This record gives sequence, structure tokens and C-alpha cells, in this order.
Amino acid sequence: MPKEVKWAFSFLVGAGLLWFGWRFYFALVALHVSVCLVLIGVILLQSGQAADIAGAFGGSGSQTAFGPRGAATFLSRATTWCAVMFMFTSMALAVHVRTTSGGAGRSILEQFSQPAPKSAAPAPVAPVQQAPAQPAAPPPAAPTPAPAK
Repeated sequence: MPKEVKWAFSFLVGAGLLWFGWRFYFALVALHVSVCLVLIGVILLQSGQAADIAGAFGGSGSQTAFGPRGAATFLSRATTWCAVMFMFTSMALAVHVRTTSGGAGRSILEQFSQPAPKSAAPAPVAPVQQAPAQPAAPPPAAPTPAPAK
């Protein structure tokens, strides 16, 4: 099977899963969780770049700048596909939540915070009437403290 046909088939399967998940939200969440678990498993199954005995002592087994480059294994290809599907499902979930909630989001703070109460229109203030002018009496003087002995 040619390489382009494999890519097209894989793209159609992924797009079909995302479309089905868009129609049924629980399926999109289940797909996202399963892709996450497979991605974790595939990453943990891979060996390190210098996993041989020479890697334990700092040798890389090759004179290249970034170490030996092996052929792409099944696990490295599975990691790539799972990472791509993880990103697509993450974006689909984010867009789905944004469009179904009317652009308001589903933040806990947005759901439970209450806006400040709107104050009623202020009562009209009556004009202040001035009392007839009277001389102000000085405040009573405080007793002076006794000198310290």
C-alpha cells in the first residue's frame, strides 16, 4: 500500500472519530482518555536513547553529534500517532466546550461568582437649609495633667 494512501486512510479514520465524538460528547471524552492511556503506555515501553551498557558510563556507541539514529520502530510511530490524536482531541474538546456554552466557558468562578448588586438610583437630596448664623462656641478645654514627680 502506498504511503500516501496510508496517510489518507489514517486521516479519514481520525476525522471520523472526531466527528462522531463531536456529535456524542461522551464518545469524544472516552476517545481522549483512551488515547491518553495508550500514549502513556507507549512512552513508558520505549527504551532510552542510550539504554545499553555504554550509556551507563557516558558513551553513546557512535561518533555522531546526537547519538546513534536507529530506524523508526513501531513504538516511535505509535507515539507520534497518539500524540497527534491527543492534540486533535484536546482541541476538539476545547472548541466543543466553547461553542456549546455560548462563549461563556464553564469556569467554576464564572458559574458561582455573583455580580455585584446594582445599586438603586440614589435618592434625591433635599437642598440644605442654612440655619441663622450663630457664633460657634469653643470646645470645652480639657483639664491639664498634673506634673510628674
